[in-house]
Amino acid sequence: MGGALFSVLALGFVLGIKHAIEPDHVIAVSTIASQSKKLWHASLAGVFWGIGHTATLFIIGIILILMKNNISDKWSMSLEFLVGVMLVYLGIVSIVSFRRKEEQSSQEDGHSHPINKRRSYSKSLVIGLIHGLAGSAAMVLLTMGTVHSVWQGALYILVFGSGTIVGMLIFTTVIGLPFVLSTKQTTINRSLTMIAGVISTVFGLYYMYNLGVTEGLFSLWF
Repeated sequence: MGGALFSVLALGFVLGIKHAIEPDHVIAVSTIASQSKKLWHASLAGVFWGIGHTATLFIIGIILILMKNNISDKWSMSLEFLVGVMLVYLGIVSIVSFRRKEEQSSQEDGHSHPINKRRSYSKSLVIGLIHGLAGSAAMVLLTMGTVHSVWQGALYILVFGSGTIVGMLIFTTVIGLPFVLSTKQTTINRSLTMIAGVISTVFGLYYMYNLGVTEGLFSLWF
């Protein structure tokens, strides 16, 4: 591997870490981390997000690079709009769970706990897939402007994705701390869950408004 390519890939890894902590990513995964009762559950939620994100970026990115094409602004912004919808949904679910947490904790048994973990990881994976869809257009532009062949493009996306996995692993571990430490303090834990849900809902609504009205997505469709 040439020195120039190694430098490009190293930069891609760093950019992947930076990409992982963008506000919409952080807020979405925070709603998942808020449901974690053990720190490693929150950490794994971040890993599954990164895997889903990388998978979508890789598949769509390679297809577009091979076709030497890019997603139109209309569809690119529409996919971004989907992220806003998802944030509102996650926020509402988190707010509802705030009201149900006490009841769930009293009813939870050894069988339901592994099921809840699997659901959390599956949800993180789906969130990552959606974020990957929304970021695929920018990823292709970045890749095509950085490397000179399809195999280099594939390698770059994978390295970038590895960076996002590492970045989200670190961040979900950090953000999961207050939720895990307050597990036995019901009032604080439920309040933190509510705050995470409200932030996700409000940010999601702002995200959709900004794309639809300020950026002109609605005018492209209507």
